[in-house]
Amino acid sequence: MARLSRLAGEVEEADRLSHRIHDLGDLLDLTESENDDSLLVDVTAEAGQISREVERLDLRVLLSGDYAENDAILSIHAGAGGTESQDWAQMLMRMYIRWAETHKYKVDIVQISEGEEAGIKSADLEISGPYAYGYLRAERGVHRLVRLSPYDSAHRRHTSFSLVEVMPVTETDEELAVNPDDLRIDTYRSTGAGGQHVNKTESAVRITHIPSGIVVTCQNERSQLQNRDLAMTVLRARLLERQLEERQAEQARLKGEHVEAGWGNQIRSYVLHPYTMVKDLRSGVETSAADAVLNGDLDPFIEAYLRRAPVPSGG
Repeated sequence: MARLSRLAGEVEEADRLSHRIHDLGDLLDLTESENDDSLLVDVTAEAGQISREVERLDLRVLLSGDYAENDAILSIHAGAGGTESQDWAQMLMRMYIRWAETHKYKVDIVQISEGEEAGIKSADLEISGPYAYGYLRAERGVHRLVRLSPYDSAHRRHTSFSLVEVMPVTETDEELAVNPDDLRIDTYRSTGAGGQHVNKTESAVRITHIPSGIVVTCQNERSQLQNRDLAMTVLRARLLERQLEERQAEQARLKGEHVEAGWGNQIRSYVLHPYTMVKDLRSGVETSAADAVLNGDLDPFIEAYLRRAPVPSGG
C-alpha cells in the first residue's frame, strides 16, 4: 500500500507538470499575439521552473534499481589512525544527518561506538524516506580527509580515512528469509550516556548470524524489544547487501570485469589544508565550499554519480 501510494503521487506529479507545459504553450501563443513584454517575463519564469522540475523527475528515473525506493541503513567505520580517524567518522555522521534533515528524512541512530578520546569508531544510521537508498548508494566507499590535526600538539597535517556502507532496508521478512535457528541473540546492559536506565536493565541486544558471522548490536532504545527489532532490521539489510554484492560479483566475473575491493575504493577527498576542496574521484565534481559539503550539501555529488553510473542490477 505504501508503494502504491508513492507511485500514485508520482503519476499525479507528472500529470500536473504536463498540464503546466500545456498552459505554458497557451501563454506563449498569447504573448506572441499580444506582443506583451510583461507576459514574456511570466513565460520565462514559468519555463525555468518547469525545466527544474523536469530535471528533478529525470534524476528520479535513474533511481530505478532494485530497492532504490527503500529506506537505507548507512554505516560509518573509522579507519586506522586512532582519534584522528574517529573524529573524521563523527564528522561524516553529522554530514549525513544534516543531508537527511534537509531532505525531510527521518534519522534513527541504531548503534554508535564511541571513540576513546573523541569521535566514534562506528555508527549505524537508519535513514527513512522516499528513495533514501537510491540516493545514498552513491556514498558507498572510502572517504579521505586531509587537514591540520586538532589532536596533534605540533599541529601537523594528517590524512584520515573512513568507510561508508549503505544497505537497503527490506520492507518485509519475505524479501529475505532469515532462519531463527541461525541466530544467536545475547542481551546485556547498555553502556554510555542515557541516564539511570542505561546500566540497570539488560536492554541492549547483540545478534549474531552464525552462517555469515555478521554481528549486529543495538542499545539506543530503552526497550529490549525495540533494540531487537532495530538490530534485526540492520541484520537483514547487511545480509541483503551481501547477497547483492555476490550477485554483482558473479555478473562481473561472467563479463570478465575486475571487481575492486570495497575498502580500497576511495570515492571522495575532503581537503581542508593547505586549501579547501572536496573532489569526487568518480565523477570529477569538485567544489571549494568544503564547509557547505560537511554541513550536508551532497546533492551535486550524488546527482553526478547517478547520471554517470549504470543502474545496478539488483541494487
